[in-house]
Amino acid sequence: MVVDRVPDDFSPKSARQFGRVKQDIYAAQQTIFNFLLEIVKKWPADDVLEEFKNLYFHYSETVSSDTVPALYAIVFANNEQEFQNTLKRSCYILINNWEVAREHSAIQALVQLFSDSSIRKPTVSPTLKRLRQWLVSFAESKDFQDLKLFVANRFAPVRSTEEQNWSLRYTSYLLVPQYVNTQNPYEQREAARTMSRRLKDKFKFDLAMYTAYSQRVVAQQNRTNPTALGDGALRLIKAIVAKRGQFSYRNLARIFQEQTAELTYRSYKRSLVGYLIFSVEEADFVKTLKSQLHEKLDRLYSKHDNRQVDSSLVLRTSNRVIDYLMTEDQSTPADLFTILLSRGNPLTLAIVLLKLVLISRNSHPYLEARIADLIRYYQQFPRHQCQWIINFLEIYSVTFAIYSSDVEYNLVRVRQAIADNQTDSQAQTGADLDDYRVFSQMMRASPVMTSEAEATETLAQLEAQDDLDSTLGLES
Repeated sequence: MVVDRVPDDFSPKSARQFGRVKQDIYAAQQTIFNFLLEIVKKWPADDVLEEFKNLYFHYSETVSSDTVPALYAIVFANNEQEFQNTLKRSCYILINNWEVAREHSAIQALVQLFSDSSIRKPTVSPTLKRLRQWLVSFAESKDFQDLKLFVANRFAPVRSTEEQNWSLRYTSYLLVPQYVNTQNPYEQREAARTMSRRLKDKFKFDLAMYTAYSQRVVAQQNRTNPTALGDGALRLIKAIVAKRGQFSYRNLARIFQEQTAELTYRSYKRSLVGYLIFSVEEADFVKTLKSQLHEKLDRLYSKHDNRQVDSSLVLRTSNRVIDYLMTEDQSTPADLFTILLSRGNPLTLAIVLLKLVLISRNSHPYLEARIADLIRYYQQFPRHQCQWIINFLEIYSVTFAIYSSDVEYNLVRVRQAIADNQTDSQAQTGADLDDYRVFSQMMRASPVMTSEAEATETLAQLEAQDDLDSTLGLES
């Protein structure tokens, strides 16, 4: 009996039956979830893992007499999707708690369970046969690939990670779609958010430490470069930090927001292009970005052109520009992405994206979800064919680590190598960066990022509004 859709001949009797089955499945799921939540908070990880294996893999009794009947109710309903949802959430209940408790080996052991040959063994039991078929389907699904991210970058061999699975280096981005997708279970979103934040914080810390130690002659070999940029990493950091004074990226964003606060939406879109290309020196980059964005933005949400711009329109527009620059179908690279990287410095594209986030902070998770889309597209290719995209990802990571970190970077001149008629600001943006050292200090708050939870909630509200606009015919 399949209950994943309402029958065509939906009589009152069948409606009651359908409702009872759905209610029974829900009750069965809650029984399993409550059991796992109770033991994962109290028991050793090995014992919890054994109970999980007994229930899902051996279909045998656990310490609770209610779990096997609950699982039987789900399997008997013959609704594979509900089983997959139950299994997925069960996994993330354990992962979420073990991640907080730093039981990383237990997470690895949980993922490895699905490689056990026992789930592919034939059996005469119809119930066990169905259960094993569904376990195999889960092990071959995208949901399981998402699950593997929680152990892949921590336990993968170095050679495998570098050569064949180079994308695992960017797990902090690959996790973003899991926690911005409000359709995922709460436990999955929290586990993904926690691990992504931890990986980003580690990168920021390692970058700050590398920057500090690499400028010391005696100790420069004592800190590992966290980037894949080699010796050029320090100069890149200096080039990013050098943008100071009246036309710093933060000041430009503030000025733009103040000057466009009362514009009509049509005028705002035109001003946005000018803001994004301001101070960009690569002529081909500017020409391409200006012509293509003007054309796309002219048509975007055109029914609102005469309306005064507001925060909702700013967020939607910033997200659409991110689509144009990264991936418009959330699957393959946008034409503009490929063109801009082929015609300009990848740092320029990273700065354009930074400018967008500085005027629309809630767009940051959306941007990183699109970064994840691009990584997933390119991960099918070996590392040597993807060096240009890896270079962009590294530059992007450094740029946003500097501007979204609670560490403030500053340039200080250490050699008197500047002409008397040249200001510090002019020298810092010139070719004399070797005369400067980077110093850092802690800040009270992040200058770019709002909280990920707040930004995700805002994006969820936006998606709901977009669905309503589409229904009412208000989309662009």
